[in-house]
Amino acid sequence: MKSQLLEDDKSKAATIVLADDHDVVRKGLRAVLEANPNCRVIGEAGNGQEATRLVERLRPDVLVLDLMMPGLNGLEVTRQVKRRSPKTHVVVLSMHRDESYVLEALKNGAATYVLKDSSVEELVKAVIEAVAGRRYLSPPLSQSAIDAYVQRASAATIDRYDSLSSREREVLQLAAEGHTNAEIGKRLFISPRTVEIHRANMIQKLALRNQTDLIRYALKRGILSND
Repeated sequence: MKSQLLEDDKSKAATIVLADDHDVVRKGLRAVLEANPNCRVIGEAGNGQEATRLVERLRPDVLVLDLMMPGLNGLEVTRQVKRRSPKTHVVVLSMHRDESYVLEALKNGAATYVLKDSSVEELVKAVIEAVAGRRYLSPPLSQSAIDAYVQRASAATIDRYDSLSSREREVLQLAAEGHTNAEIGKRLFISPRTVEIHRANMIQKLALRNQTDLIRYALKRGILSND
């Protein structure tokens, strides 16, 4: 009877996929989350593309996602996950306290934003709040400051980045990371010629001129980390 009760509790736990490019970090997150009976980790991903595919296949309640991911950054992963698996709540983990990062994460569909130096209790709370359909920002992030930033952003001019397709955004990050067209094609399962077309379209839409401009744009946009 006791084992049946334990099994019932486990079945009610929120299912979670972890996405971080550091294996040690994922293992630590898994240990922390699975120590709570309300959480059950069902998958792990080491890069952005793998995270989107895993979420689409497993349909977890929650994706706990590092903001800076190779291949496809956390902001774009969030956007694609919310389109492909709308019921999956995204909990973003980040070292960045800047309001612009928080806004972009929320704009792309993240439910919560947790700083990497937060306590274990805050991470678990963020997961639980996300499952309940509520927004959570770990201290010292201020909801009022974010609301003010959103209002300022809504009055701004149209963002060129929003005109890019999902594939063009993938090519943008991989190109900024220094991958060749052949390497990008292999990663995305498309031909180098197709990559070249996406790259040309992306550069034209963003009004960039060369690889240096592309890298500067990616750093400014938060697609690449300047740490």
